[in-house]
Amino acid sequence: MKTILITGASSGYGLETARHFISNGWNVVATMRSPRQDVLPASPALRILPLDVTDDKSIAAAVEAAGPIDALVNNAGIGVAGAFEATPMAHIRKVFETNTFGVMAMCQAVIPQMRERRSGVIVSVTSSATLAPFPLAAPYTASKQAIEGFTGSLALELAPFNVLAKLVEPGYGPTTRFTANTGVNVQDLIPEAYADFAKAIFGDLANPAMTKALTTREIDVAEGVWRAVNDTTGTLRFPAGADAVALSPAARGAACNAGGHRGPRRP
Repeated sequence: MKTILITGASSGYGLETARHFISNGWNVVATMRSPRQDVLPASPALRILPLDVTDDKSIAAAVEAAGPIDALVNNAGIGVAGAFEATPMAHIRKVFETNTFGVMAMCQAVIPQMRERRSGVIVSVTSSATLAPFPLAAPYTASKQAIEGFTGSLALELAPFNVLAKLVEPGYGPTTRFTANTGVNVQDLIPEAYADFAKAIFGDLANPAMTKALTTREIDVAEGVWRAVNDTTGTLRFPAGADAVALSPAARGAACNAGGHRGPRRP
């Protein structure tokens, strides 16, 4: 069986992706900063390992323990929402350390073995915030947009070795803990001058009538990763979730050609 290593697998998209690949016959190495054995059913196809993508020693230990890796899923990330002017630069650097440099470090750790075998795929989970602008998410968007450009270039660089690099772009996931690991209080990032503006934005996102039709579920992302890992068409980007699909260039092009109009944007 093939082996996939998933970062940030303790909850949300990473956890569902681990479940999906186990059920489809893969060996899964589910990595977490603080490993929890109870988040997934025991299985001979599952190993749970500690991994902090901002720590070089932790990365090296996890990759060595995992053994040959056929697919890497860079899913670990930090969410942050708030006015840019109120977001401390120290926190912005923390977001980039995980969302951007952590992804790059994981890629450097697994590329040598994939290149030598001339086989493998790297999938990085970004966001539909890279598909269209969204307010109160500037540092987060920047950290993910960097990985979009990075992966496009990396895909060309690795192609001669039959190693693939792909992107999965989730939409707004109301059932995920987007800012749970951010380390700051969102309210502290909303100065009074932005209060009314932020209230309108967050109110729309919390309104079930607004988000019910076009949101992203954990299984949408797991299935998006599955498509990316098994893709043979050369596709780089895989939007995941109804809202992300609606924001994708293909959908926007079809709407323009049909004279359609795209509705309000979601993160």
